[in-house]
Amino acid sequence: MRCPYCGDTESKVIDSRPADDGERIRRRRECLACQKRFTTYEVVETVPLMVIKKDASREPFHREKLLNGLMRACEKRPVSLETLETAIDNIEQKLFSSYDKEITTTYIGELALNELKNIDDVAYVRFASVYREFSDVDSFMKELQDLLAKRTSPDE
Repeated sequence: MRCPYCGDTESKVIDSRPADDGERIRRRRECLACQKRFTTYEVVETVPLMVIKKDASREPFHREKLLNGLMRACEKRPVSLETLETAIDNIEQKLFSSYDKEITTTYIGELALNELKNIDDVAYVRFASVYREFSDVDSFMKELQDLLAKRTSPDE
């Protein structure tokens, strides 16, 4: 790490603490050459997660895209943004803890459906109707019947 004042590469850490978001570490350093102090932030380097889309193209995973999809499903529903953020945190944890660095949109969609099932039934059905691309009313009704059966089964 070069000193921003004199350019020397030798410094010592005076103080370390987690940054506001908890994802970074803030370090106060002092240059051994000029004794001036400066702050650095340390971040864990992660390998980007690649998403394999239905047309076989690939693009980096974007949390915001998933959040937008869940927000659309929950539009005009009593679901807080905090609840959706928690759901996305759960999804991301599953994605990043797997050893696969390429994941399909199908897998992401299933994880999102599982989260929505526990949050709001209407949002679940909305998301499923877009995600599963129901071709007719019968397939839509089957999904609703499956949801109702799971809600009323005594083993839950």
